[in-house]
Amino acid sequence: MTLSDQPSINRMKGTDVTTEPTKPDTDEAKAPSGAQLMFGEFAPALVGFTDDVLFGQVWPRTELSPKKRSLVTVAALTTSGNVEQLHYHLRFAVDNGNTEAELIEAITHLAFYAGWPKAISAMGVAKQVFTSRSAE
Repeated sequence: MTLSDQPSINRMKGTDVTTEPTKPDTDEAKAPSGAQLMFGEFAPALVGFTDDVLFGQVWPRTELSPKKRSLVTVAALTTSGNVEQLHYHLRFAVDNGNTEAELIEAITHLAFYAGWPKAISAMGVAKQVFTSRSAE
């Protein structure tokens, strides 16, 4: 399986997974990634590392399924208090097969290991994300 065959990775890189690009091997056929949209030419090295290394090499590794990799990522973001990134990664975790109930339980469990304030902050983001998803 190639990187372009993985719907969750395509979604991460900002491409539309419902249609096939007309020119899969050219830059013109690819939609800008989230990192490109956020930082563009302001921080091109960070964009390159994000797109090429993190989502181009790390996420596609087969030792962890996308579902497990997303759960680990949500746990890491929660325990480190980086809730801003949770907005994206909770959606991504659901797209990768985690249920809202599993993610809520993981955050609840982390309250005892990461600290109550971090879990409360993460749960607030989860509530926003899951409420907005159900309204779509």
